[in-house]
Amino acid sequence: MSRTERTVNAPLQKVFDVLSDGWSYANWVVGTAHIRDVDLEWPAAGSKLHHTVGIWPLTRNHETEVLDCEPPVRLAMKPKLWPLGELTAVFTLIEQSSSATQVVLVEEFSDGPALALRNKINDVLMHARNREALRRLADLAEHRP
Repeated sequence: MSRTERTVNAPLQKVFDVLSDGWSYANWVVGTAHIRDVDLEWPAAGSKLHHTVGIWPLTRNHETEVLDCEPPVRLAMKPKLWPLGELTAVFTLIEQSSSATQVVLVEEFSDGPALALRNKINDVLMHARNREALRRLADLAEHRP
């Protein structure tokens, strides 16, 4: 399991607005190359966004399903990354002030071959990937009009 935290210098709602914009995911989710479609209900539970991961020409089409959403403080998703497996990613937003939000991302493999390969090296790599994702998320929330 990887737990990554970052303080974002933006109001809670503005941070959640980035999370709830499925079309923005390729801008901040590391490894996502392209968003192909986003269900109109996104980020309601059961809704999906359809994305492509990898670097062309080595890409694969995948989807991410929302497991639970409590606007503007929590979003739980299940990204599918086969052949590696599936993840559970939970974002929790904590208001620190009217202009600062603590973002906590807890992510772990929940199904597939990567679940059996879990070790400290994979946890470190996942944490580094998530640290970069939260940096990108912060950039969008802090600078998006």
